[in-house]
Amino acid sequence: MKLIQITDLHVASEGEFTHGVDVRQNFLDILQAAKSFSPDYLILSGDLAYDTANEQVYRWMKSQLDDLGIPYAPIGGNHDNSALLARVFGLEHLLTDGDLYYKLPLPNHTLLLLETSNGTISEAQLAWLANELTQLDAPAVIFMHHPPVEGGVPYMDVNYPLRNMVEVQEVLYQHPFPVYIFCGHYHVEKMLCVKNLVVHITPTTYFQMKWQQPEFLLDHLRIGLREINLRSDGVVESAVVYYDGNKT
Repeated sequence: MKLIQITDLHVASEGEFTHGVDVRQNFLDILQAAKSFSPDYLILSGDLAYDTANEQVYRWMKSQLDDLGIPYAPIGGNHDNSALLARVFGLEHLLTDGDLYYKLPLPNHTLLLLETSNGTISEAQLAWLANELTQLDAPAVIFMHHPPVEGGVPYMDVNYPLRNMVEVQEVLYQHPFPVYIFCGHYHVEKMLCVKNLVVHITPTTYFQMKWQQPEFLLDHLRIGLREINLRSDGVVESAVVYYDGNKT
């Protein structure tokens, strides 16, 4: 089973100022790059909107995704409105108290897609996650926007972390198998192993940050996607591929 993850797309309205980055063309380019891998599924892990959730932007993105011809699944990030996102993408039946979290049953695998758009995971969602993990007699594969561990990226860890990280970790650590987590939010590429968690932070299709610095500093404008292979022997493998970004 091959997945492609794209994250932090930050697609703006046409003509909106985006600090010299053509985010709309970046989105179109990354979709074509994703298609070249012939994936079984495309996962969009949050921050679809540039700064503030925008229905017209979501509708434009949906039309491009539909034309791509690849099954896809979105979740919200901190720049999204998950209720609006769900309405535009026809996922309202998956909303729970305005939160968009759900499981995605695939052949031989079940993905868990979590809601962190307000910077936390609600108590109701944590209970749902704990129950879903008990149903898995195997490693878990989770997609979420915020990393559930400190990422070693000082600017983001201090200013924009998952606020109830400790409570989330308590649930994840209970799973007796590895938990593979694919997220974004930090605008860097990183991998962290904490107890049973293997956390992959995927680069964005907007800009990448210098991860070592305590203040915000731009690193480069290349855009990335993550190829993930869920192998039949139980091995989970992934790699990031970068492409040139577009300037306005």
